[in-house]
Amino acid sequence: MHARRLAGHIELWLEAERDQLPLWLPVGIAIGIAAWFGLPDARAWRAFMVAGGIGAVLAFFSARGGRAGRALSWLLFAAVLGCGLAWARSERVAAPVLGRPVVVTMTAKVNAVAKLPAKEKIRLLLAPEAQPTLPPQVRVSLDEKEVPSGIAPGARIAVRARLVPPPPPLLPGSYDFARVAWFQKIGATGKSLGPAKLVTPAPGGGGFMAWLGAQRARLTAHIQSRLAGSQGGVAAAFVTGDVGAINEADTEAFRQSGLAHLLSISGLHVTAVIVATMLLTLRLLALSQRLALHAPLLLIAAGAGALAGIGYTLLSGAEVPTVRSCVAALLVLAGIALGREAMTLRLVATGALIVLLLWPEALVGPSFQLSFAAVTAIIAFHEHPRMRTWASKREEGWPRRLLRELGVLLATGLLVEFSLMPIAAYHFHRAGLYGAFANIIAIPLTTFVIMPLEALALLLDSVGLGGPIWWLTGKALALLIGLARHVSALPGAVAALPSMPLGAFLLMVAGGLWIALWRTRMRRIGMIPLALGAAWALVTPPPDVLITGDGKHLAVRTSDGALHLLRPRAGDYVRDQLGEGSGVKAEALDLDVLPAARCTRDVCLAAISRGGRAWHLLATRSPYMLDLDQFKTACAWADIAVSDRRLPRTCAPRWLKLDRTMLAQTGGVTIDLTRAKLRTVRGDDRHPWNLRSSQLPMPEPRRTQSDRIKRTTISR
Repeated sequence: MHARRLAGHIELWLEAERDQLPLWLPVGIAIGIAAWFGLPDARAWRAFMVAGGIGAVLAFFSARGGRAGRALSWLLFAAVLGCGLAWARSERVAAPVLGRPVVVTMTAKVNAVAKLPAKEKIRLLLAPEAQPTLPPQVRVSLDEKEVPSGIAPGARIAVRARLVPPPPPLLPGSYDFARVAWFQKIGATGKSLGPAKLVTPAPGGGGFMAWLGAQRARLTAHIQSRLAGSQGGVAAAFVTGDVGAINEADTEAFRQSGLAHLLSISGLHVTAVIVATMLLTLRLLALSQRLALHAPLLLIAAGAGALAGIGYTLLSGAEVPTVRSCVAALLVLAGIALGREAMTLRLVATGALIVLLLWPEALVGPSFQLSFAAVTAIIAFHEHPRMRTWASKREEGWPRRLLRELGVLLATGLLVEFSLMPIAAYHFHRAGLYGAFANIIAIPLTTFVIMPLEALALLLDSVGLGGPIWWLTGKALALLIGLARHVSALPGAVAALPSMPLGAFLLMVAGGLWIALWRTRMRRIGMIPLALGAAWALVTPPPDVLITGDGKHLAVRTSDGALHLLRPRAGDYVRDQLGEGSGVKAEALDLDVLPAARCTRDVCLAAISRGGRAWHLLATRSPYMLDLDQFKTACAWADIAVSDRRLPRTCAPRWLKLDRTMLAQTGGVTIDLTRAKLRTVRGDDRHPWNLRSSQLPMPEPRRTQSDRIKRTTISR
């Protein structure tokens, strides 16, 4: 009886929510894609698809005309489809991956050129020729002075470089470049070991995309010639998407102030271009009385806006986030042309569906999550009856109207900030506190001042009159950069957080979707998983010991929140990753300064008090020979032994031995000493970018006498 009554209530609820049910179709596909990325191997993927298919069939035939059974059936079917899409996409982009680090001299065709003026480097995407031991596509960084003049896509160069396989995450929860490289068909990455030589210049033709790439490079160079430093870099980012000229300090300021989204061409920029084009078209056409009375001006303006949006997307490089924003904008224009409401959740769901069908791997990247989370939160918020009433226009004085509109803008900014906070914390291990307030100034400044001024300056440059407008543009950009610097320097501007558990992140995402996509009071149930996920993330303790996958770098987080590194000369990237993984923002210290640590040039011994006991740590930090008997004694004293070399069998720590052999299987490791629990990067993950079968067979290098001596020394 109770089950029947519950089923009746569910049917009544779904009947009231029937207009919202289609919104869950892309969610179902996203569940399947997430399952493919989250489950470890092909056996688990097949089991998920079979179980989902059986469940979909059973739900459909047991529905008996009910809406709940049919909705569940479609959701399960979409999940099966999503898992299959991700699997198929992975197989379709499959390309060989380098097996181990190599130094090669190669002749290669240049597929793409990315200039990084702030770092004085140029990044090339190369296709090696007549090199069966190399992947079909590699990425190589060169110093600017090492690049021959006239290099462009289509050219052939000769270069000597050290190449490595695309690196996996340094630590659990870190950025996985190996996965990103797999879907971009990049089989190796590295750095040149000398200047490159131009073998054959780029052909004069090359097709439309090659011509467009050349125009984009010329436009970027022109903008940077008009505005120096980070001002030119930000200005170029708004037009061509090239952020290479923005220096590291300003880039970090934009991140910490919550303004980094302005540097990536997305919905804000595409919308600004489309709206400006539509308004200009409407104004110009309305000058003709005949056209104003008889022509469908709104439809014509929408078409002009669509062409401008597509052109802007192509000019900026047609990166996936920009294409995604353009698709969403085109859907909005289509709705306007059909006389429908401009922005609805159905349009957002359609845009998400298109992206997931074409690029299922986009789901697990922060760009997709941040953009669709922001748009969904804004639309859902403004569709709420109370918010719609508050934001609607009415007869009132301008001071009251200004205050109300500022309140709406602030409330929307705060909502977006809180909506994006779990995503930023999960991917970047940080959460901004003042981003909503900074965006209230930065977004109007960018949309209504900087971008129009820059467009006008470029237009006037065609007749040599752009100088004064560029001066104004520079002043506006200086204000934007100054805002980012000021906000990022405020006390507590950014909260550093340790790696968030995946389960906590998924709970918050599920709760947020439940709140955003339903309309009745049942949406309030979404607060439960949202609160549980947030609580889980907050109570998760930061790791006490962090070890990179190569065993060279180790960090100890003390109870007072300080981070101590095994190797004092660790690079900035390693320091940043270790700091993010431990939730420590302050500058890292050396392990030597720990009171309970004793270090030499070759080895460190440390005692760490956790969980009511002292944990003993042994770590090597040089490749040189150690006294075997003394090392055996130290291993017996240690609970944990860590090394980038293969430790002898006589080294037997009490709990954990993480040497080169073990770390090759686990990847990076983080350890919670209080609970005696560790997390690893790899585990039993059998995705193609982690498989050795995806790697090219490499010939064994010739061993010299010094190599054999060094290998013997390290083994000892």
